[in-house]
Amino acid sequence: MRMDFTTSEADATEEIAAVEAQWTRIWQEAGGPQGLADRIPRKEEYRVIAPWLERLPPGARMLDGGCGLGDWTLHFTRRGFPTLGLDISRATIDVLQRKFPDAEFAVGDIRATGLPDASFDAYFSWGTFEHFQEGLGGCVREAFRILRPGGMLFVSVPFDNLRHALRAVLLDRYRLPPLSTPRRFYQWRLTRAELADALASHGFAVEDVRIIGKRQGLQRALQHNLGLSPTGLPAKAAATLLAPVVPATLVGHMILAAARKPAA
Repeated sequence: MRMDFTTSEADATEEIAAVEAQWTRIWQEAGGPQGLADRIPRKEEYRVIAPWLERLPPGARMLDGGCGLGDWTLHFTRRGFPTLGLDISRATIDVLQRKFPDAEFAVGDIRATGLPDASFDAYFSWGTFEHFQEGLGGCVREAFRILRPGGMLFVSVPFDNLRHALRAVLLDRYRLPPLSTPRRFYQWRLTRAELADALASHGFAVEDVRIIGKRQGLQRALQHNLGLSPTGLPAKAAATLLAPVVPATLVGHMILAAARKPAA
C-alpha cells in the first residue's frame, strides 16, 4: 500500500471535516445526479458486478457507501432494490433528500454506520474505502457486520499500478514538496493482492479482483508525463487509441473486488 498526500494551506485539518468538505465541493461542481442514474448500466463497474447482481433475490436491500452524487442509489432504488445512500457530506445528503424524496439517503461514516447487524444483501462502494489514513480495516469490518450471511461486497480503490511504482522509484523522491509545505493524507493505493488480503483478513471470501479504468489511467499518465489536461480532447483521443494495446497492469486507474460474506 502506498500513501498519496495533498498539499493544503490549512495546517492539521481534521480528517473527517476535510473529507466532507472535499466531496461537498465535488458534488456542488457536478450539479447532482441529474440524468446520470440512467447511465449506470453502461459503467464499467456495473458491467463487472452484473453477474452477481443477477443472483440477488427480488427486493434485495443494498447499501451505497459513500454515495456522492447519489446516481447509483437512485438507479437501484428505481429498479426495485431498496438502497440506502450513505455519505459523510451533510450538505450533499441534505440536497439529495430534498430533491429525491423517493430514495433513501443518510449522513454517516462508513467505518461506524450505526446500522443494524446483517441488514443488507449487497454493499457497493466506489473509491471511498481508501480515504482514511488508518487504512481500510474499519471500513471492511463494518461492511462485514452489516451484510447478511451470503451478502456481497463490491468495492473499488485506486490501483498501485506499474506506472506509479516506477514513478515513485525514479521521480517522486525529487518531487516531494518541501517539509515546510503543509501536507494532508489523501488516499491509499493498493495492488490486487493487497486489496484481496484486506478483505480476506476480515472474513470475506474474495471472488474476484479486477483492474478497471484503463482509459482514465491513460489520461492521467498523459497528464503527468506530457502535461496534457486529462479531460481535454487530445488526452481522451490518445487514451482511446492506446487503450487496446497498453497493459492494464501498467496504467489501470482502479481495482474492483467482489467478495462474499460466508453463509452462516
